[in-house]
Amino acid sequence: MSDVYVVGTDMIKFGRFPDRTVPKMGGEAASLALADAGLSIKDVQAMYCGNLMQSGNTIGQKILAEIGQTGIPVVNCANACATGATAFREGWTAIKAGLYDTVLCVGVEQMGRGLLGSGDVAEGIPTEGILGSNTMPTMFSELGMEHHRKYGTTFEQFAKVSVKNHLHSVQNPKSMYQIETPLDVVMNAEMISYPNTKLMCSVNVDGAAAAIIMSEKKVKELGLMGRAVRVKASALTSDPYTEHNLTLPDFNTCTKMCVEQAYEMAGVGPGDVNLVELHDCFATAEIMHYENLGLCDEGMGGQLIDSGATQHGGRVPVNVSGGLLSKGHPLGATGIAGIYEITTHLRGEAGSRQVEGARIGMTHVVGLGNACAIHILEKVS
Repeated sequence: MSDVYVVGTDMIKFGRFPDRTVPKMGGEAASLALADAGLSIKDVQAMYCGNLMQSGNTIGQKILAEIGQTGIPVVNCANACATGATAFREGWTAIKAGLYDTVLCVGVEQMGRGLLGSGDVAEGIPTEGILGSNTMPTMFSELGMEHHRKYGTTFEQFAKVSVKNHLHSVQNPKSMYQIETPLDVVMNAEMISYPNTKLMCSVNVDGAAAAIIMSEKKVKELGLMGRAVRVKASALTSDPYTEHNLTLPDFNTCTKMCVEQAYEMAGVGPGDVNLVELHDCFATAEIMHYENLGLCDEGMGGQLIDSGATQHGGRVPVNVSGGLLSKGHPLGATGIAGIYEITTHLRGEAGSRQVEGARIGMTHVVGLGNACAIHILEKVS
């Protein structure tokens, strides 16, 4: 099976764009990625589009109406917060299978304001009342408090995640917010659900990102290997049954399963990874994902943020883009935006936020109780 390479990728600046349609945002990101690869839509053999909120509206085909309808097959994907990453993985799978040599992957979303809930309550044990709330801030706050109970993780340690990611965002012109937030500002911000203040919650924004992926044969044929980035691993899991889920969502197992598969496929371990874009939907989540991804031992996430290891310039910088806390979290676009960020660093093109010497990077997105997608990328030139 052929290796798969990212040969073009880009994203629009995330923000709120009530005057722009979803297809137009997706079309802009796709055009930027094609230009980055030096290709046109006529070079693309298939398209995979990730979109959650408008997923029944054949968004992929409408994007092609913006940039060129060539008759190629289009697959529209919806998979919770892993939607964009799932579209990317489907394109990767098609190239690995030998169906295509050149595939366009787009993730796009237009979000509303306010709190996101977990949807309709399923039959069986009613979580509402047992958990207290089905809104995402409360669920992730409860998970943070459980981490505090087991390991002593403090409010200040959780808040340091937000301080770090907002500081990183200052160097990212495509982030929704580019504002430093000192520790006292984060901790004294409006409390949404303890221990997550408003500045410790991800931002509902509009956005789009795209990637052009290609088989090794085609990359060499077109002479694109110089800026190409190899996809070393692509893993996707769903939430397995655990007894933990009967009383509190099992936040960890899905990611642990996924990263184990990704490390095995890539032939690397957490010590080989030079930078990570992980799913910091809330500050509490980032601390736990340090452990889930093997960046530190279980229960040591609070100490890892204290050490500075996950800051730019640290041992394994995390969310140098600013993460979802600053860049924003347009659900369908998030997964491919992570691919863009890691690819940019591996190419050495990240400017003032460049992680120097980066050769291996990892992206991680997870929809609570639904799906986790992890990709490991490698610099090849």
